[in-house]
Amino acid sequence: MIGIDWGTTSLRAYRLAADGTILGRIEREAGILTIPAGGFPAALEAAIGPWLAQGESQVLLCGMVGSRQGWVEAPYLPCPAGPAEIAACLTRIPHERAELWLVPGLEARDAGGVPDVMRGEETKLIGLLAALGEAPALACLPGTHSKWAWLEGGRISRFATQMTGEVRAVLLAHSILGRMAGAGPTDAAAFRRGVRRAREAGGLLHHLFGTRGLGLMGELSAAETASYLSGLLIGHEIGAVQPAGTVLLAGAEALTKAYALAFEEYGLAWRLDDVDLAARGLHSIAVLREGSALS
Repeated sequence: MIGIDWGTTSLRAYRLAADGTILGRIEREAGILTIPAGGFPAALEAAIGPWLAQGESQVLLCGMVGSRQGWVEAPYLPCPAGPAEIAACLTRIPHERAELWLVPGLEARDAGGVPDVMRGEETKLIGLLAALGEAPALACLPGTHSKWAWLEGGRISRFATQMTGEVRAVLLAHSILGRMAGAGPTDAAAFRRGVRRAREAGGLLHHLFGTRGLGLMGELSAAETASYLSGLLIGHEIGAVQPAGTVLLAGAEALTKAYALAFEEYGLAWRLDDVDLAARGLHSIAVLREGSALS
């Protein structure tokens, strides 16, 4: 089969053996925002056409490709939800050369009844569940919109999204803090300092303006500012979630390194998981779909 994680900014495709072994992978900066109206079939062909020509016919897709801005909108399933529920609610996309299926997103509500949603991350969480079974766990998937998910009884019981990455980008691009930040490599000491500040009293909004104060007083250099701001925001994210026990961490290398540093400042245990969780999850869902079809 072919599994595709098609997000806002990129496309990752995996050619998978019957047992889930990755036989080939493709990564392109061809996220859904780059696809013109009606252009998804051509974009898919450009990415995986050779695999289809070699006989692959089953394609399972997850991510923002199933959003309102994507190819076809797939529904949101309410939590708690597990692999079986997700596999039973795939959306079929008509295609001449292959059997295409879209993975649904998930919906959860917080204590105040406000809805939260995810697309794509649910497939990575299914990949985690394939190894965890029914053991309880807390997973952190950092990104533009970081996801924290509680796994129980072999299902995703609930989750919470933190807009940390996007807020950082907006602050650096459009606020006075960005004008004070200079170019330079990530500064681990400045990042840790930001995390420690997040653990102090005062609140995020006050702490953010304090970044400007530190710069004006010469106590934070321009080269350190972006790293300090990252630590401050991630530190507040962790403080809001209040994780306990070992956190399962999965994502891009640079982000997982940053979160691991922040976890150390909080005294939290963490475990890094496979970067190809989406492939594992897509394979698990496909196996369940096939089993359901046969029965």
